[in-house]
Amino acid sequence: MSTNEQFYIRYYSGHSGRFGHEFLEFDFKAVAGGCALARYANNSNYRNDSLIRKEMFVSSLMIKEIKRIIKESEIMKEDDAKWPQKNKDGRQELEIRMGNEHISFEARITSHDGLESQASS
Repeated sequence: MSTNEQFYIRYYSGHSGRFGHEFLEFDFKAVAGGCALARYANNSNYRNDSLIRKEMFVSSLMIKEIKRIIKESEIMKEDDAKWPQKNKDGRQELEIRMGNEHISFEARITSHDGLESQASS
């Protein structure tokens, strides 16, 4: 796992409802020197809250650990074909680029039981 290889991970979970478009999103993008820019956004209009955005740099050790977790999980070998399709109730997205590999998953927000029954069909 080279510290200079291309690396990007993004997670999004959101829905549109009574309080408008509410979501949580974060990403890590490798920059020069093996460190990464970490970004976080949280939008909730509940009780008139406003969009929160934060950015920070994280060390190459942090990125190395995230890459290790991704590699050990074998998520890069997975397929979202049997996952619940997104709908008006909301969606989750996971995108990872590591070196020459790239995955992008999108699924409807559902209960853990719903995911298990969908996977077994």
